[in-house]
Amino acid sequence: MDDKHLDSLLPPLRLNRRGFLTAATASGFCLAAGPVMAQTAIKTDAKGLTAGWVEIPAAGGNMRAYRARPEKATRLPTVLVVPEIFGVHEYIQDVCRRLAHVGYQAIAPDLFARQGDPTKYTEIAKLQAEIISKIPDAQVIGDLDATAKWAGSHDGDPAMLGIVGFCWGGRFVWLYSAHNRGLKAGAAFYGALRGKRDDTLRPKFPVDIAGDMHAPVRGAYGAEDTGITQDDVAAMREALAKGSAAAKASVIDVYQGAGHAFHADYRPSYRKAQAEQAWGRMLEWFSQHNLAPSSQT
Repeated sequence: MDDKHLDSLLPPLRLNRRGFLTAATASGFCLAAGPVMAQTAIKTDAKGLTAGWVEIPAAGGNMRAYRARPEKATRLPTVLVVPEIFGVHEYIQDVCRRLAHVGYQAIAPDLFARQGDPTKYTEIAKLQAEIISKIPDAQVIGDLDATAKWAGSHDGDPAMLGIVGFCWGGRFVWLYSAHNRGLKAGAAFYGALRGKRDDTLRPKFPVDIAGDMHAPVRGAYGAEDTGITQDDVAAMREALAKGSAAAKASVIDVYQGAGHAFHADYRPSYRKAQAEQAWGRMLEWFSQHNLAPSSQT
């Protein structure tokens, strides 16, 4: 689907500059996370980086995104960072800075802008009903394409593209691997593998697209996750084994002692040892699939 066609289908991007700057300078931890805002999160500084908000041309208008990259560097491998339902808050921004410090250009687009601002919600059920449930997969895929295109002409190497996503964003890692033929590799942190299909909004889930995958994905899932069960993991592994070459090359790691959102260091679900192991495996995965920054080669 091209940008012109998307323009005719999607509502305009609602970017209020004042609200945009206010959100960017606030504490960053989404209200939807409730009591976990009080917990100490990992803080990665921006020393030696160019980090901050940028605007990316997308269907319906400019889309804001948080970008971090090494200073004075060009032709960088780019990693698209797809957030949880809580939006591009401080945790996701910090993930971008972590990636930038090891040599990547990391970009987290605001994929919720057309439907609203998830950081303003205090109730997850209301957030799901009023924003998340209204976002079509095609819109997200189109915005990721726009981000990848922008990155390729702003210090990124168009031939070196990866993607990582968390929870809601983890599902899109799998879907994007079946969409973008130029993608090198992906890392999905506890993204949904199966679910209720909707022809308009969510026509397919990861178990449905294994035969179409163009890039291998490494999944990180918690053994104690009650939302994404081990039956789901088994079904996905079976689909991958019967899928494309990229699907067959994909791996799903299951972390004992961890549930959902075990990498989210601002929440009680955080499990330090498992999170660090999954992060290290992700970096190794990217390097193995031609996405190593020059500092790692």
